Amino acid sequence: MMDRAAVLEALQSEFDVLVVGGGITGVGAARDAAYRGLKVALIEMHDLAYGTSSRSSKLVHGGLRYLENFEFGLVFEAVSERQTLMDIAPHLVHPLGFIFPIRKDSRRSAFTINLGMWVYDALALFRSPKIHKNLNPKQVKVEEPALDADNLKGAPLYYDCSTDDARLTIETALDAVHHGATVATYMKAVGFLKDESGKLSGVTAEDRVSGEQVEIRAKSIINCTGPWSDDTRSLGKEKKAQRLRPTKGVHIVVDAKKLKINNAVVCFHPEDGRVLFAIPWGERTYIGTTDTDYTESLEDLAATKDDVVYLLKAANAYFPKNPLVEDDVISTWAGVRPLVSDESEGDGDQSESSVSREHSIRVDANGLVTIAGGKLTTYRRMAKEVVEHSVAQMRKSGISLDLNGGKDTGIEPLIGAVGWPAEAKDADDMVHKLMTDAQQKMTLPTAQLLLKTYGMRAFDIAKLCAEDPELAKPLLPESDRAEIFAQVQFSVDQEMAMALEDVMIRRTQLFFKDLNQGLDCVDEVAERMGVMLNWDEAEKASQIDRYLVEVQRSRRWRDA
Repeated sequence: MMDRAAVLEALQSEFDVLVVGGGITGVGAARDAAYRGLKVALIEMHDLAYGTSSRSSKLVHGGLRYLENFEFGLVFEAVSERQTLMDIAPHLVHPLGFIFPIRKDSRRSAFTINLGMWVYDALALFRSPKIHKNLNPKQVKVEEPALDADNLKGAPLYYDCSTDDARLTIETALDAVHHGATVATYMKAVGFLKDESGKLSGVTAEDRVSGEQVEIRAKSIINCTGPWSDDTRSLGKEKKAQRLRPTKGVHIVVDAKKLKINNAVVCFHPEDGRVLFAIPWGERTYIGTTDTDYTESLEDLAATKDDVVYLLKAANAYFPKNPLVEDDVISTWAGVRPLVSDESEGDGDQSESSVSREHSIRVDANGLVTIAGGKLTTYRRMAKEVVEHSVAQMRKSGISLDLNGGKDTGIEPLIGAVGWPAEAKDADDMVHKLMTDAQQKMTLPTAQLLLKTYGMRAFDIAKLCAEDPELAKPLLPESDRAEIFAQVQFSVDQEMAMALEDVMIRRTQLFFKDLNQGLDCVDEVAERMGVMLNWDEAEKASQIDRYLVEVQRSRRWRDA
């Protein structure tokens, strides 16, 4: 990867396309534009996947519940993209079973739900990871012993996928860089540059590392800032644009020893009937999500006491044999969905959950192309559409473009999937090869974790361990975690991590999964990063303090 100085120097040239926003849609747009042969840059004011793209339900799914609203087009698009992501990122997108309990008092009959399952499979052209099957009550008890069996008529078992949303974002960005894109994190757009006709010709950005400002010139600017979309559209204006209807989604994490499930379980909240999920996550289980309107600070997003209590009530209604209490909550995360309001009809009568998840693209009078809405699963298609809008706008303005029209983002694998075996048994064999390449310096759980996290790039980490056995040491030797110090070095060297929280939250997930949210290794991680990034003692202390703020925010609900 280019170092910071090289990135800043590269930003001095003029680009065809400048993408503002390093979430999943933004990096997808940068990758798509780079694949077309466009000269593209992307800037992000925080880390990659800082916002919604690391705070989702971590599912790649068609959205079975959208069938209730007859959003067949959205479901078809999503299940099609689900298959595409399984093809281009098999190390990150994994089949996951979903249990849909049907009780005698369920609001939908078994016949209606089963019909919906067939429609769901049909929209996927019967290419789901597995075709659904209907379980009787005895089979449900075997499949999910913790699930409440009272009044149970049965449960369809259908299949979608799980993913690491942050890593999917990071790998997409890395692939964009691999194909020529310039990506600069901690670079905040603070103003627009305009030509004589009032059309945008670039942005003024603030380097949040040095505090200096830089002008970045581009023929087209794409706004992919998610919940910040209205703020970005309003740069330099007195009146803020109002197009989004943001809603907050909260998840809680508990130890799988407290709630052990084998599949994701579809839950209807006992109070308001809203759909949420309990999802297995290795040694942990997470439950979510809430869906409430949100108008407060996007920089201080946190779960509330009410959010946590709401989710615990749902879990305890479905798993009464494994009751959860507040002390069982290891961590929480909160994200904002950048849903688009219905501008023509108003949205005053719409509930949060009924606002459409479909995306929309808008071109402002100054030429700014903004995409908002949508969902993680369809990011690649959204990115393709917004780049096509950008290309159309440039051609409309008389700009000549030399597009190569070569590679397809829906066919070419992400970088961790290059060389990934097609057969699952061959993937299992790679675990032992990885340990051999590391000269047996890493444990089996670590090898399994690295392959699931990095795909074929795990062998680059094995090489680091072979060269320096200290890097194979676990970050948390006294815990059930398998992360090692080589991941810290790799995050900085190869994955654009520039802050302690980048590694702890989005590169390793220790923030979410460790029983103490990584606090027991944070000093050592800061020390190692400090050597690599030339931090003095004051900067190391500042980095640790910033991470402590993130942990406290995750736990703030306890103080209510």
